[in-house]
Amino acid sequence: MSEIKRCGIISLVGRPNVGKSTLVNTLVGEKVAIVSPKPQTTRNRICAILNRGESQFVFLDTPGLHRARTRLGDYMVKVARQSVANVDGVLLLVEPVDAIGPAEEELIGRIRALGAPAALVINKIDTVDKPALLAVMARYGQAHDWAAVVPICARTGEGVETLLAEIAPWLPQGPQLFPDGMTTDQPERQVMAEIVREKLLGNLDQEIPHGTAVEVTKFSQRDNDIIDCHVTIYCEKASHKGILIGKKGAMLKKISTQAREDMEAFMGAKVYLETWVKVKEHWRDQPGAIQNFGYTDD
Repeated sequence: MSEIKRCGIISLVGRPNVGKSTLVNTLVGEKVAIVSPKPQTTRNRICAILNRGESQFVFLDTPGLHRARTRLGDYMVKVARQSVANVDGVLLLVEPVDAIGPAEEELIGRIRALGAPAALVINKIDTVDKPALLAVMARYGQAHDWAAVVPICARTGEGVETLLAEIAPWLPQGPQLFPDGMTTDQPERQVMAEIVREKLLGNLDQEIPHGTAVEVTKFSQRDNDIIDCHVTIYCEKASHKGILIGKKGAMLKKISTQAREDMEAFMGAKVYLETWVKVKEHWRDQPGAIQNFGYTDD
């Protein structure tokens, strides 16, 4: 394995549901961030690590910049805004739409003030034809002097190698920040909680999954390498609890089964998963509850 001689931090920013987490997973080659078609899936800053030759890329996946409606939303927006500070480069992810929205305008302003190199990454290019793509590139080209403009499809990996080649020169010389083999800075129990939350987002409709939080109350390994994982899912209303559990427990069983399968793939071991559901009203507007669920400035 090559000795790491260059290492840098690259922040991924953009509006919700633009594909930041999908791109992070594709870059690292492993699922380190949950994905969902629903907006505001990512709540916290997630660090993903890729070693390539003599370079170590440290990618920061952040919540999408949106209009906050709760204290949790305020926290997510704060994380998104802070993510363009103290980094070696920024990737602004946008969809191939010939218009620059308020969220993109704000982020471009912060990128300009930072002064670090920035690339415009146009995702979901499989959804438009070439003339439309050229129009998007022209529109954003007028808004900022980008170090690179890279069209990609994060879902398929198209254009990702080109993106890596463009940003590799941004990495300053220096030793690696994370040890070999490490792909995320998230503790394993936090990854387990996020996996469960991904399944909530995938199986529940409307506002219910956004009002849920997941707490891992037990995470231990037996002598026979089986992992015991006990999880409590919190929701904001008693009616939501009934929907989450489902008729004769069918919905909770479905969510738990899907989560356990992903947990076992991530851990490379058998997982014994137990899940409970509790009601904690208005937790998204309670600073203490938000911190207890891991959404802190730390």
